[in-house]
Amino acid sequence: MLDEVEGTIQGHRDGHGFVIRDDGEADIYLPPNEMRAVLHKDRVKARVVRSDRKGRPEGRVVEIVERPKQPIIGRLLQESGVWLVAPEDKRYGQDVLIPKGATGTAKPGQVVVVELTEPPALFGQPVGRVCEVLGEVDDPGMEIEIAVRKYSVPHEFSEACIAQARALPDKVRPQDKLHRVDLTDVPLVTIDGEDARDFDDAVYCEPARVGRGKGWRLLVAIADVSHYVQTGSAIDIDAYDRATSVYFPRRVIPMLPEKLSNGLCSLNPDVERLCMVCDMLVTAKGDVHAYQFYPAVMFSHARFTYTEVAAILGNTRGPEALRRKERVADLLNLHDVYRALLAARNVRGAVDFETTETQIICDDNGRIEKIVPRTRNDAHRLIEEAMLAANVCSADYIMQSKHPGLFRVHEGPTPEKQEILRNYLKALGIGMNIGDNPKPGDFQAIASATKDRPDAQQIHSMLLRSMQQAIYTPVNSGHFGLAYDAYTHFTSPIRRYPDLLVHRVIKAILGQTKYQLPVLPTPGEAHAKLAKRLQKGQASRLPKHAGEPDHKPEKLSLEMLAWEAAGLHCSANERRADEASRDVEAWLKCKYMREHLGEEYGGVVTAATSFGIFVTLDAMYVEGLVHITELGGEYFRFDEARQELRGERTGTRYAIGTRVRVQVSRVDLDGRRIDFRLVQENEELLPRAMKDKGVAREGASQVAALERAGPPSGKRSPKIPQPVAKKAEANRRKPRR
Repeated sequence: MLDEVEGTIQGHRDGHGFVIRDDGEADIYLPPNEMRAVLHKDRVKARVVRSDRKGRPEGRVVEIVERPKQPIIGRLLQESGVWLVAPEDKRYGQDVLIPKGATGTAKPGQVVVVELTEPPALFGQPVGRVCEVLGEVDDPGMEIEIAVRKYSVPHEFSEACIAQARALPDKVRPQDKLHRVDLTDVPLVTIDGEDARDFDDAVYCEPARVGRGKGWRLLVAIADVSHYVQTGSAIDIDAYDRATSVYFPRRVIPMLPEKLSNGLCSLNPDVERLCMVCDMLVTAKGDVHAYQFYPAVMFSHARFTYTEVAAILGNTRGPEALRRKERVADLLNLHDVYRALLAARNVRGAVDFETTETQIICDDNGRIEKIVPRTRNDAHRLIEEAMLAANVCSADYIMQSKHPGLFRVHEGPTPEKQEILRNYLKALGIGMNIGDNPKPGDFQAIASATKDRPDAQQIHSMLLRSMQQAIYTPVNSGHFGLAYDAYTHFTSPIRRYPDLLVHRVIKAILGQTKYQLPVLPTPGEAHAKLAKRLQKGQASRLPKHAGEPDHKPEKLSLEMLAWEAAGLHCSANERRADEASRDVEAWLKCKYMREHLGEEYGGVVTAATSFGIFVTLDAMYVEGLVHITELGGEYFRFDEARQELRGERTGTRYAIGTRVRVQVSRVDLDGRRIDFRLVQENEELLPRAMKDKGVAREGASQVAALERAGPPSGKRSPKIPQPVAKKAEANRRKPRR
């Protein structure tokens, strides 16, 4: 009898699916006929029945273990007198039948939320009823309404939470100031973006004697959310359920009620606010010589924007500086300590790649007006370094006290990703590489050495892709990218629940007590996964950097297991928020590009895969796919080592950084997909390819694919690399995730 494994169904828009195994082994492919009786997100037991010619497991479902209560969002349609809902999320694969009388007030064409009343079967479609009408598909903000339900983002506070928030005071009361340091005369200021509405951090810096040398005293004051949000309260339960604020263009779904996020806990100018302070002495070399934490009451002396501060630092006699002349000296001190901290960062070897982030500018109807790059200036970097310093002090404080808490852990690249990167760097002829136990400085050294190359963007993108995702966990193993032995999140308790937990732990340490993590009544998927691990005897976890020798497993105590569950929950919800935000941005970009069908643009290749190339347009910062069948009348092979597509006849190459000219050929709003057609090759592309023709191709071995989360930019990534078929049409028929 073949072994049965448990996992979660992940559907695919083409009808097939996968079982994402709990044990982390290779996903099991399910053909379309196996998907008829199951739904996306179902928990199942499956059995591997065969392997395909590439050795990938194919299976069948033997039991549905759990069918989570999940609403399905889609458009209500009437076909030949039959009502049905076509799911907006195509991973569900089947339309839902709606009996007469179960449509409620919905009209044909409207977007609705469906509750299933009968599950799917091998010979029958799922049946449901309309439980909520969202409106017309083109209503302003509809993409956000769909996303919050599609990704199960909590978007309504409980009545108990609202009532508790309503009972909070409107301002700081005399009794709130007891046992706090009075910092109201210290000119702390906030520095944020122009569109920021909540301000959870304030800074101040002055020259100071540090040991026998010169240095600075740097104060980072963070809103004291923990004073108002008590452990286990109604507000706390809702905040934990959300775990993070979710940011969409023109709308934010906050972790805390508005009275806290934009009122009592926002460090607004010219009002008293409660805060937790990290008070640091920084040396001339940028090392934190000493620090202390304490609760305080503060008074923000100014609300600055990044643009304004950058202008003042650039010209201390300009109009911006004249308007804020009483604060100019303080800003110059902040800039000085920032340069010292930056120097220490370079010595530490922390990874610091400059990437282009974009901002969507919408009109009053929620339609994209333009997409512009976010420019980072010294004001952004100044605040970033100050926050990093406070976060490191927080992690050190928790470590020194031996109190359990959540760390922000970023592990080194896996051996598989290391091998992919080594092959890639070798194939490009770069005279530098990474060892078996790479350090962050190795990556930064490669980035610095190649920054002036024409293919620098391609190289830096591959360096980024080799990194793992950061997580929250009580077991500290450092932050690889930032090159810290211990790191946590302390600076944003308004919008991140882990920061709130860190505040509570620090307060407990200051009060010489111990913070007990409660069992909240919203266990969530992360807790269920932890329970599964406990049942299987996997209740030990000790993260390590890639390349380090294996540690002996340590059995986690019940207390640490509670922290582990909280970390899993916060990490999972962070991913959920990112996915929902990306989904909305993709929807908006697709609607935007529908108005530009047939138009031609210049662009640059941002990813190469076995089925085509992804191109980002220069003018619009929108990404689309040029399918391999649109690349010309020859066969293209995917060169895994070089991460490029190469034509067999001409040697024409398409790799990250290659410039192309494309035409917008198709926009699929439901699939969040934009297709381009190649209309003009880069003039230098063919001569360079022909020059390289005849050179022996490197025989790169097949290695493990990139992690499922994909590249940092959120590209649609099937499981790659795979051997490329000899015919382009075969590439088109491959099932992909």
